[in-house]
This record gives sequence, structure tokens and C-alpha cells, in this order.
Amino acid sequence: MTAKPCVLVTGGNRGIGLAIVERFAREGHSVLLAARDEAAGEAEAARLRDQSLDVRTLRLDVGCAASVDGALADLDRAGAEVSVLVNNAGILPDGTLLDMPWADVEASFAVNVLGPLRLVRGLAPRMAARGYGRIVNVSSGWGSFAEGLGGPGAYGVTKAALNALTVRLANELPGSVKVNAMCPGWVRTRMGGSGAPRTPEEAADTAYWLGTLPADGPSGQFFRDRRAIAW
Repeated sequence: MTAKPCVLVTGGNRGIGLAIVERFAREGHSVLLAARDEAAGEAEAARLRDQSLDVRTLRLDVGCAASVDGALADLDRAGAEVSVLVNNAGILPDGTLLDMPWADVEASFAVNVLGPLRLVRGLAPRMAARGYGRIVNVSSGWGSFAEGLGGPGAYGVTKAALNALTVRLANELPGSVKVNAMCPGWVRTRMGGSGAPRTPEEAADTAYWLGTLPADGPSGQFFRDRRAIAW
């Protein structure tokens, strides 16, 4: 492709998502910063536009089907051709599967699994038709059976489900559309806490790499720091 593809990053107004937005934008991509809080998203997008970066805001609540469908319709009306999707938005409610509020279980699956799938169903067929697409699912080592399926409550289970979606979607989509999952590690964000050893920028590097893979790059795999890890 001659022009750099348009990138959509969910949960893009803070933390790892914002670092991913900045990385793609500084590399010359047009980026859609998708955020549930439109005002917070626009504040960050405006800051980046002041630095001559091509960043626009998209209101999107990944956990709400109507919001996802509305955002896809907005993209259609704007004529936007998203060729890189980074499913970054996620939630981490406290508790165990046996005692956490049922609403938190449902919200975890809605945001961490069903929202990403709904976006892929809306965008991937168009990527395939154009002959190019990159989908990056921001997962976690807590979603790895090999690493013990950890984390509180539904988090590890939903990230394992996101990993399973990654494998299945890679099998269903043509080779021109690559789908991979990544573990960002323990990162200093609101979710990760101030004691985490990694910066959002360090985490964003693997997302950028997976979002710009060459035609012979991998698909249907799980990565940390650009290296394949076990499911």
C-alpha cells in the first residue's frame, strides 16, 4: 500500500490506548481515537492535532452494542476506510467468579470479548475486500492457560476468550487480513497501578508492530515484546 492505512484504537483516551494512538500518529498514520467519554477523547485528540498529528475522535462504548453499531455507521457516513483495528479497551472488575456481581460478569464479556468481535464483524469484511487489514487484540498473560489463567474474577476468562477469538478469526479471514493477540505486560496505568514496571509506550510497541506487519507476517498468534508466547 502506498498511503499508510487508517487506524482505529479503542479505549484510546488514556493509558496503553493513548500510547498506541500516539505511536501510530507519530509514524504518519491517520488515527481514530475511540473513547466512551467523547470529551476526554477529544481533549487528547486536540492535544495531538496541536502537534500536527492526524488524530480524530470517535465516540464508542465497546460494551454497548448500539454504540458499536452507531460508530460503524458514523464511519460509513464519513467514508472512513479502517484498515488497522486495535481492540484495546478492557475492564477489570474485582471479585471472584463465584461472588462478583453478575452485572460485572456480563460487562466483562461485553467489553473484553463481544465488543471486539462486533467491531471485527463490522470492519474485517471490508478489509478483506480491499486486500489489506491488521487486527490487534490487546489481551493479557492472565488469559494464557500456559501462564495459569490468572487475574480477578472474569478477567482472565474473558481474555482467554479473546485469545480464542484471535485464533478462530485468523482461520476464517484471508491471509491479507492478519489477526493477532498481544500481552502488554504489567503497565503503569490506572488499571495497572503506579507500581507497575512498564511504561505505556513500551506496551504500545508490540501493538504498533502487529498493526504494521508485512504481507508475510504471522497471524493467529500471541505475542509479548514482539516475541510469540504460549496460549
